[in-house]
Amino acid sequence: MNRRWRPAPVYRPLVDLATKDDRHIILTYRLERATITKLCAQLEPHLISAIRHPTGIPPLVQVLSVLHFLANGSFQVTVGLAAGMSQPMSSIVLTRVLSALIKHMRSYIVFPQVEDLSTVKADFYAMGHIPNITGAIDGTHIAFVTHLPRRNEQVFRNRKSFHSMDVQMVRLADQYISHVNAKYPGSMHDAFILRNSSITYVMAQLHRHKVWLIGIPGQGQRNVTKRRMGGKEEL
Repeated sequence: MNRRWRPAPVYRPLVDLATKDDRHIILTYRLERATITKLCAQLEPHLISAIRHPTGIPPLVQVLSVLHFLANGSFQVTVGLAAGMSQPMSSIVLTRVLSALIKHMRSYIVFPQVEDLSTVKADFYAMGHIPNITGAIDGTHIAFVTHLPRRNEQVFRNRKSFHSMDVQMVRLADQYISHVNAKYPGSMHDAFILRNSSITYVMAQLHRHKVWLIGIPGQGQRNVTKRRMGGKEEL
């Protein structure tokens, strides 16, 4: 049987860090050039194995596409056009890169150790002149954009009447995230999530060091000091 010969598709990337200035890179991807380069090197073994032929999508373009999507919340078709990919391929790349990121997240999301507390407290004191703070805690609702949960749909409806996960996070003074709890649906109260979070146990162990988390009213008061500041896995 004679088959019509078809040339292998050649991928022509539309993104190139070398042609972008540093300000444009931070605005587009929310990361510095050096950080993106380091991240690509770390994720490349997980991404290059998924490329079926030499003209496949380079790991750098895959990572940039996903960073753009996460930083700007654009629809996949928009990000795909910016990176030279179709919407179906953008969806595949999104899943692929996020899976690779999850494998390395414990290298980045780390709560300060006892030996780091002095530096962490000094950083927070320099920011707001509040002593003995080791993190800022708050919850945020991550909305379900398309596919809603099929089971127990009502528990994901939050007080603002949309479906979400209520994600608890702790960040340091230098913007690094030190703790994430993404276990609970949108109807759960922040105080309930805090009471049932591993961070409560961690702070209890650190209590003798006289350190606190700072949060807005509603977080509860278990080693969390309240201050008014302006107007499926736990780590």
